[in-house]
Amino acid sequence: MQALHGKVALVTGASAPKGIGRAIAQRLAQDGAHVVVTDISGAIEGGMTTRAGLLDALAQDIITRGGSALALTLDVTSARDIAAVLEQVLARFGRLDILVNNAGSLAGSDNFLSTNAAQWTSSFEVNLLGPMMLSQAVIPEMRKLGGGRIINIGSTGSLGAEAGFGAYTAMKHGLVGLTKTLAAEFGPDGILCNTVCPGFIATDMHEAANTRLSQKQGMSVADIKQQRYANVALRDAGLPQDVANAVAFLAGPEAQYVTGINLPVTGGVPFGI
Repeated sequence: MQALHGKVALVTGASAPKGIGRAIAQRLAQDGAHVVVTDISGAIEGGMTTRAGLLDALAQDIITRGGSALALTLDVTSARDIAAVLEQVLARFGRLDILVNNAGSLAGSDNFLSTNAAQWTSSFEVNLLGPMMLSQAVIPEMRKLGGGRIINIGSTGSLGAEAGFGAYTAMKHGLVGLTKTLAAEFGPDGILCNTVCPGFIATDMHEAANTRLSQKQGMSVADIKQQRYANVALRDAGLPQDVANAVAFLAGPEAQYVTGINLPVTGGVPFGI
């Protein structure tokens, strides 16, 4: 039997074509979960494609492969959006077992002295406040079921630091604190909360960061990659599926005694850790 048969999972930030959220949704569906894929609205990729369109395509792909999926628009910084999405999930499936807080933002990722309060506020709202509000919304429903799983997607920035990512690093450290708080407070309710900390993963966001560093430092993207991956034991970026596999483990029955941890999926990245 599929490990997550009959479970319902909500994944935020799932629209990116090469994103971690997409890979997580596909893996959880493969394991038998009904998957709700969400992201903000609006156009991406030069206006040629909308996030809603990408979400619909992802949901249809999961359904075509024999899975169950629902695509919904969700701005994780909006309490109104969160309430509306939860209402739709419960109306459709009657329960919510797994929350994956994957949506993230690189706002405020620059030289520390050049960033401003607005950028830090934006980073806080997406990377930390959003997961907090979603967790507050879903925990009462998980309590009714006698348990659940909350999986936060952190970063090596949750464990150490890399110059030039100040706001992102600070918020991802905060996400670890949120994880440990939820694990301690709601463990008696059977709700497990863990953080998966990806290193360099070949996603749209990671490639954007490489391009930004390339322009800033006047180096080729290939040279930037060689420079950044020099501290990776495996000397390369991982794949979104590598992160999805870790999430599937924490969401499944084999992790029933695992809570409050930070699970690095880094290929062996030592900087600042």
